[in-house]
Amino acid sequence: MRNRRALALAALLASAVVLVGCARDTGTTPPAAGGDAAAGECARNPAPAAAGGAAATAVPALPNADASALKVGLAYDIGGRGDGSFNDAAAAGLEKTIAELGVVKENTKELAAAVNESEDAAATRLRQLVAEGYNPIVAVGFKYATALGTVAAESPDVRFAIVDDSTVEAPNVTPLIFAEEQGSFLVGAAAALKTQACSVGFIGGVEQPLIQKFQAGFEQGAKAVAPEIQIDSTYLSPAGDFSGFNDAAKGQVVATGQFDGGADVVYHAAGASGQGVFQAAKAAGKSAIGVDSDQYNVPAYADVKDVILTSMLKRVDVAVFDYVNAVAAGDTSTLPEIFDLSVDGVGYAVSGGKVDDIATDLDAYKAAIISGQITVDTEPTS
Repeated sequence: MRNRRALALAALLASAVVLVGCARDTGTTPPAAGGDAAAGECARNPAPAAAGGAAATAVPALPNADASALKVGLAYDIGGRGDGSFNDAAAAGLEKTIAELGVVKENTKELAAAVNESEDAAATRLRQLVAEGYNPIVAVGFKYATALGTVAAESPDVRFAIVDDSTVEAPNVTPLIFAEEQGSFLVGAAAALKTQACSVGFIGGVEQPLIQKFQAGFEQGAKAVAPEIQIDSTYLSPAGDFSGFNDAAKGQVVATGQFDGGADVVYHAAGASGQGVFQAAKAAGKSAIGVDSDQYNVPAYADVKDVILTSMLKRVDVAVFDYVNAVAAGDTSTLPEIFDLSVDGVGYAVSGGKVDDIATDLDAYKAAIISGQITVDTEPTS
């Protein structure tokens, strides 16, 4: 039973009290400020015992191929390069191909999506890259799926990859898929180990299945550590409305409501809207968890990095680099079916040293997931 704040956001701008009353129903009432949970009484389970053979798989790095003859195109999701999150991770992968594979910078092109644009606009962007001779082309985000299905069929000699989607079944399309729920489990565990209020929050950009994987993992990880922890989960926009990935003002409003409601750690999976979450944490003197990139080290967040506890790393940079390398080598079958914990495709950041004291516990949970001792949900259970 999700009590999203869609109707309360305007009122919250005038009064934080409204948002406190609109916390998502997780089956229990968030603790009042100053109550027992706020005093730090949060019963925690011990970390899993070590499981044999559970260390991350040491996958040998493929030799770097010569990609100097390739023209590489990137079609970014909303926010484009500079979002400090998902798109910037893809951009980092492109930069690495220039530095290490010999891709010529002048032979790359980057285009970005607009908020709530039409499918025709997405297809036009991909067709532009095809017409200008870019091959391979990486579509950064599931929103390209429909357009890519059309354009890939029109251009069978062009190689495409798409991040976060596996529905486009074509011989010239490679899906780049991640186990976001696994990385989110680890930062959920971190939040539960660090909270002093026994109350944490999750903010998703758009309420749709991909972002629900982040929510599911975060909630499961937090409850694995502290079964009675309160979790306030909210989305900035409904399915089909992608504005939630690029609305820092709304992110700040919603996060402020979660902090006022008792949470002291909030995790966002909301793209550029996360900047507002960090600003709210800074104002409240609380903590936040970033996503996709190591957001502690993102220059745009330098003034708020002291509130960033950790970030859930989604290694889109690795996937983009590995894909271009595989295309240059002529064999994309070498890519993993899913970029998960076992290949360090997801994980958590340690910049800032705020999780150094709980790293042993987090790595124990990581090992338990890799070994199969823990199976992480991909859909929220509450």
